[in-house]
Formats: sequence, C-alpha cells, structure tokens
Amino acid sequence: MVYYHYAELIHRQAEKYGQKTALKYRDDATGKWLKISWREFSDKIMQAAKAMAAFGIEEHHTLGIYSQNMPQYLYADFAAYANRAVSVPMYATSSPAQIDYIIRDASVHTLFVGEQLQYNNAYMVQKESDVLKRIIVFDSQVKLNPEDKTSIYFDDFIKLGDNALAESTVKIRIQEASTEDLATIIYTSGTTGESKGVMLHHSNFLEAMRIHDIRLPIVTDKETSMCFLPLTHIFEKAWTYLCLHKGVTVAINRDPKMIQQTLVEIQPSMMCNVPRFWEKVYIGVHEKIDSFPGLLRKMAMDAVKTGHAYNLEYKNLGKKAPFGLSCKFKFYDQTIFRVLKRVLGVVNGRLFPTAGAPLSDTINVFLQSVNIPIVYGYGLSETTATVSFCPMQGFVIGSIGEVMPDVEVKIDPTNDEILVRGKTITSGYYKKPEENKKSFTEDGYLRTGDAGRLEGNVLFFKERIKDLYKTSNGKYIAPQAIENAVSADKYIAQVAVIGDQRKFVGALIVPDFDSLEAYATQKGIAYASREELIKDPQILRLYGSRLEEHQKDMASFEKIKRFVLLSEPFTSAGRELTDTLKLRRPVILEKYADRIEEMYAE
Repeated sequence: MVYYHYAELIHRQAEKYGQKTALKYRDDATGKWLKISWREFSDKIMQAAKAMAAFGIEEHHTLGIYSQNMPQYLYADFAAYANRAVSVPMYATSSPAQIDYIIRDASVHTLFVGEQLQYNNAYMVQKESDVLKRIIVFDSQVKLNPEDKTSIYFDDFIKLGDNALAESTVKIRIQEASTEDLATIIYTSGTTGESKGVMLHHSNFLEAMRIHDIRLPIVTDKETSMCFLPLTHIFEKAWTYLCLHKGVTVAINRDPKMIQQTLVEIQPSMMCNVPRFWEKVYIGVHEKIDSFPGLLRKMAMDAVKTGHAYNLEYKNLGKKAPFGLSCKFKFYDQTIFRVLKRVLGVVNGRLFPTAGAPLSDTINVFLQSVNIPIVYGYGLSETTATVSFCPMQGFVIGSIGEVMPDVEVKIDPTNDEILVRGKTITSGYYKKPEENKKSFTEDGYLRTGDAGRLEGNVLFFKERIKDLYKTSNGKYIAPQAIENAVSADKYIAQVAVIGDQRKFVGALIVPDFDSLEAYATQKGIAYASREELIKDPQILRLYGSRLEEHQKDMASFEKIKRFVLLSEPFTSAGRELTDTLKLRRPVILEKYADRIEEMYAE
C-alpha cells in the first residue's frame, strides 16, 4: 500500500479512479443526492489551492475552517495541504468568543465559513479583530453585511488562482511537502479549562492510515461511508481521511438533524459515530418492540435472544453454532433484523466504528444481538484518534478494544492513568510549553487523563481522572460510570452526577420529554408546562423507580440517592456541554448551584 502525503492524495486517487464517485452531497432544493467524481474532487482542490497561493497564503500559514460538513470543507482542507499550510478547524456551533480565541491563538488571518450563522459570527469577530483579515464564504446563499468590503464567496475565490504563477507555486509546494509539516491544529473542547490546540503533523495521519490498514482490511473502495460527525472532530476527520485513502465513497451529511433521513436515503455500509447516537437507536427500537401486539412482541424478543446467543456466545468466540440456532438466526436476520436495519438506514452496514464517550455494555450487547456491526474503541485528538478498538470477532464486552499495532500503552501505577506513545501521538499543544511539560512523561508517553487497566493487549476504561469524586465519607465514585448506567433509559435525555465532598451521590437529570409527555398522557397526568410536569409526585416516583432499576448492581455508596429534574437541556450554547457533547462539570456546578444545594438540604 502506498501512503501519499495529503498534499497529493486526492490527485493520485483521481488518476486511479477517474470518474468514479468520490463524494455525495444532498441538494436541499431538490432533495437529490449529487455526485462528485474523483477527477472533479481533484480539480476543485487544485483550483482552491491556486487561489490560496494567489491570495497570498504562504507555506505554514494557518487557515481557519468554521463550517458544517460540506464538499467545500474538504476542498479547503486539502488545498491547504497542497500549499503546505495548516488547517485549523472550528465547530460550526462555536460562539463568537470561542472562534475569536482560536483565531488569536493560532494567528488565523483567513477564515472559511459555512452558512449564515458562521458568517455572522465571524464578521462580528473580524470587526473587532486585529488578526482576522478576510472571510471566504462557502454557501452562496449567505447574505453579506452591507458594510463588509473584504469577504468573498468561495465560488468567486477559486477564480482568483486561474493563472500560471499560482499553478506553478502550488506544484512546487506539493513536490516539497514533507511528512514533518504541521497538518492541522485541533482545539480541544476544554471540559475543565482553556481550550488547547493539538498539533498533528502529516506523519501522524500517515501512520494512522498505515496501522488502520493492518486492523481494518474490511475497508475497501467498494464501500460508502456517511460523514455525519463534524469534520472538526478528530474521529470524523481521521475516519474520513482513511476512507479517502482507501477509495471509499463519502456521503456528506450537512445538517445533523437530518441524519435519520439521510441514512435511509443513502443506506451506507460504514459510518463512525458517538455512543449517544446508538443510545437513541436502542431506546427507539425498544419502544417499537414494546408497541408490538403480543405475538409479534414475543417473536421480536426471541429474535434478540437468538441473536445474542449466536453472535456473542458462538460467533464472537470463534465457535460453530448449533445447526438449529444457526437456522433460527438466519431467519431472524433476513426478517426482523433486516426490517429494523432498513428502517434505521443501516441495512447495508458492514462497519460502524463508535467512540468519543463511554458506551453502555447493555447497548453494545443489544446492537451486537440484532446484528448491527458496531465496533467500539478509544482515542483522543492528541493520538490522531484511535488508540484501541474492538476486533469484529473476539472482542471483550466491557473493554475499549485491543491496542493498535505499533502504539505503546502502559498504565501509570500511581493513579492508573493510561499512557500512550507512538508515531500517531501529537508533538504537543500549540504555544503551550508549560502544558507540554505536564502532559508527557520523561520517557515520552502522553498522559491521557483517563484511568484504565490493561489485560494483555486489551484496554479497559475506568474514568476521567479529573472527574473522579470523593464523597465526604471517603468513598471514590466514578460519575461517568454511573451516568453511563442510567443514560440508556427512555425517560432520560441527559444526566450529570454530583457527589464530590458530599454525603451521598445526587444527579441533575434532563428528561426525554417526548417519552415523558407520552407517559403523562397515558397516566392522565395534567400539567400546564414542563416545569409543572417535572414536579408532579407521580413523575418523581417514576424516575426514582427507574434509577433504582438501573443501579441495582451498584454498591450503595455509588447509587444516586436524590435527583433534580431540569426543564431545559444542557447545551453547547449554554456552555454546559463541549462541542463534542461532553459535560463541562465546573460550569454545571456553578450554573445549578442553588438547585444542587436544595437537593442536599436536610
């Protein structure tokens, strides 16, 4: 396998694949999926690269991309690489203050933006900024501010490079591109403090491609992958790059809210995703099964039981299943499971990598039982995504998989921290020398901040070290583990466990109001508002019993003893969540301090 520098990857693929489809995207006006060939993909990148050169972008300059997923995002990414420039992605949901911080920290003079919201925020920042000089707008439907004299639409921008000098400049830069060039600076979400820019070089990505080729021979140019997570997220960025490296067709989902529809329309064979997506699938499927008439419900439950036995007790262990079980499983796989997967849009599914947060064993087991091929793993921005993931056969439920080839992992004996070393590991945080000293051991291992254990080559996740709570009774609790245990409940949308220096564990719970309001209607509970509904004694009893059911296998000191129901969700805009949807615990503790104190009042 040849590993091309990203400055030339797409152009090499265009030589190989020509008019074969590289990308698909949905035309909102018609609802049709339009195709972009490898040749067209290559041409667009070259046009954008020449425009960057003509625009004055120099080697090693930083270029910001503040946008939803769309083809232009990838054009800008790879055009930057062709110029040996550095791509600095920003989440499309980021606030003006967040992008202003990144722009200043990374010295971003040129910013590509997606839609109206991103343009409005970026222009607001530019007016006050002594760093940001120009904005390039992907979406031609965006209305520019009448006072804006510097911004330009992407379609007009790429025309600027239509000259021999720009073309010559780009070709020379591609030839001189080095694996040691800085490729991207990815800013961490900052759950506890200031966001940090993770520096990833082309060598990191090329090594990631190499070791994934070893572990994932299933990924071939016959596949179609749905690009759903933000391309700012290292998981999606690295996965999409792997797909392009392998010649996979990438279907780009622009609006996250449309994913259920676009999955059905595309029926991809692959897609990387976070556990929360599969939690919703789990809840939805169980609600559907519960709504079935008696005989059909029994059959569906038997199908799940059969799938569990076949996939987990035989196939996963490399054992041949009994003839009767095999026949029964094949029947259910072609009937109930097939209908289920077609409705979800995953009927062609061959590989669904899942990472970014803890995945409940209950949900993992269920999805394996209904023959949805999810593969659970673990990684960070600092490790170019994957540190470990479960094999498709022989995986250990409860683990975060087998460590990747040529990635070194060891456990710090003092606090069980997972330490990682290898060629996929970041060179450090941008302009943060003191942080770099704290983040690496003397022998070059990255401190992940996660506690775990290693059994042979199989890695297990315990908890974020900074998230560990110690109750006033001296007991240590892992809030993520508790949250993970209860979050699959159909009536719970979000949960934040409280307990540091408290007598017992408490929780702030955001209900799944669609399910809760349906329950209220069924039980004849009258209410004038959500605030009134969550105070109803019958509703509080419902949550108390649900929590008890999910915590029955926990030690007494780990169990949620009291809880508060919230009428509004945790959001990125409200700062309770990071852009990758992780809880910002300090923000939550401060914002809901009064409610928490009420909960702990004697």
